[in-house]
Amino acid sequence: MLLGMKTATAIDLTPEVREQLVRYARGRSVPQRLVERAGIVLRAAAGQQSQVIAAEMGLSRPTVQLWRDRFAVQGLAGIVKDAPRPGRKPKLPVALVRRVVKATVETTPPNATHWSVRTMAKAQGLSRMAVQRIWETHELKPHLIETFKLSADPHFVEKLVDVVGLYLDPPDRAVVLCVDEKSQIQALDRTQPGLPMKPGRRGTMTHDYKRHGTTTLFAALSMLDGHVIGACLPRHRHKEFLKFLEQVDRETDPDLDLHLIIDNYCTHKHASVARWLRRHPRFHLHFIPTSSSWLNLVERWFREITDKRIRRGAFTNVPSLIDAIMAYIEGHNQDPTPFVWSAPVERILARIAKCKEALGTLH
Repeated sequence: MLLGMKTATAIDLTPEVREQLVRYARGRSVPQRLVERAGIVLRAAAGQQSQVIAAEMGLSRPTVQLWRDRFAVQGLAGIVKDAPRPGRKPKLPVALVRRVVKATVETTPPNATHWSVRTMAKAQGLSRMAVQRIWETHELKPHLIETFKLSADPHFVEKLVDVVGLYLDPPDRAVVLCVDEKSQIQALDRTQPGLPMKPGRRGTMTHDYKRHGTTTLFAALSMLDGHVIGACLPRHRHKEFLKFLEQVDRETDPDLDLHLIIDNYCTHKHASVARWLRRHPRFHLHFIPTSSSWLNLVERWFREITDKRIRRGAFTNVPSLIDAIMAYIEGHNQDPTPFVWSAPVERILARIAKCKEALGTLH
């Protein structure tokens, strides 16, 4: 025998125990794990070495040795029942959890704007996973931040009621259009060709690009059916806005009034625009409150065209960019889906009041 090699424990069986092991090994309604363990013990009792049993049964030698030793110490009970498993990890003390939460929301680490899992773990003398569990339980994500801005428009409520009223209860014999411009859309071309996506690998594109000019997308989204009237123009002035209004006038039913939900950009209030509107009385402009772009649903559509067609596109010139935008609009209009506004004025005002109250506690 080589030095250091462990000698397998000898197994002696009484007739009663052997008979029970044989029933386990041959039983059709016996769990497979018990059939396997009984086979190990019977072979060990016959004098087979653990490595031989392992090779014969297709098991690892440590597994064979485990159940051989368990039987030698505990008998049948050692193979019938599994060893007790460790329970759930003990809960962290409530005081400790509160301390981590308080430190996360009320303090910042030295020379940093927010905590990370590792810096908090080091500061509190905990493991990284303990901090992670506490943050997940309390939905804390210090690395993320959301932007917001409360409108300071003195006519906020009046404009909010007007716009939401158009969404929830549009006037008869009229079309409600959400109108805005997406300016400075860049025709960007990547400096090198990207690699296509394939199983197990994402598509790639270079981080740097070449600029080939810009265009401005004017869009009017119909709240009735989701149809979009769009135009790409080189600049973002009142002249271009008037040209777009004329396009909207041509492409809509002349017997219907048009209610345009629009922001407060100076172009929309230019004297030339005001004169044009007086000559076209079926156009009615409804201005959203300042700093409230979320109230204009065409912004939601702008996000879609940006995500689906513009951001990952490669354009060698402005005309190719415009072609892509207009092709997207054409495809959208073949099967448009309207956006549905559901939030009443009261709910919006309640959330704004709650936000103002929270901000007030910080001063």
